[in-house]
Order: sequence, then C-alpha cells, then structure tokens
Amino acid sequence: QVHLVESGGDSVQAGGSLRLACVASQYRYRPNCMGWFRQAPGKEREAVGSFLTYADTPYYPDSMKGRFNISQDSAKSTLYLQMFSLKPEDTAVYYCAADMLVEGCGSLKSDDFRYWGQGTQVTVSS
Repeated sequence: QVHLVESGGDSVQAGGSLRLACVASQYRYRPNCMGWFRQAPGKEREAVGSFLTYADTPYYPDSMKGRFNISQDSAKSTLYLQMFSLKPEDTAVYYCAADMLVEGCGSLKSDDFRYWGQGTQVTVSS
C-alpha cells in the first residue's frame, strides 16, 4: 500500500507558475514509478508526466513538454510538478499516482498505476 498526498494547488493568473508536491508514505518499498495526471471537468484524465524514481528519469507526453517539469526529493519521498506559463486550459484537478512498474513507466497509462492521491485543484484564470 502507498499513501499519496498532493499539495500546492491554487488559483493563478495565466502566465504564472505553480509547483505541486506529492508526498508518498506508508510503503514498504518505495514505488519505482510515480506520475502526475490531470482531469478537467467533462474531460478524460490525461497524463502530465511520470518519473522513474530510482533512475531519476522523467517522461512527458509531447503535449506537456516544455512547460512542465517533474523532479523528486527522494529524502523526503516527495515528487514535484513545476508548471510554467500556465494557461486557462491547464485548469484541472491534478493527481499524483504511483506503482512498482518499471518498463511501463514511460507509457504514461493511468491504468498502470494502482495508487492515487486525492487530487489538488489548479485554476488558471485569463
């Protein structure tokens, strides 16, 4: 079992930046893969990016490259999502996810992740 808690969601103006954090706890073995997903009202959940924790390697879908950066503080069991140049279309609930998978980490499929946080709201106004 892995317990995930996201924080850092806020309301910001377009063009602004925001950093989300996800703290993982209550695990016996640290998840090999952690990721960020988002879901806007009326839309399907989409991948923002994932992170192979033991290799310090991020993966991003093409649509997210350039404005989003995933990093970790392994000592704090925390995964970060730094977002730049935010747009109103970035408005969504952002979820942290985790699993032990390795080879599939870069596939960015939400179905591959067993553990999920409760989500944190990001609202970008124009």
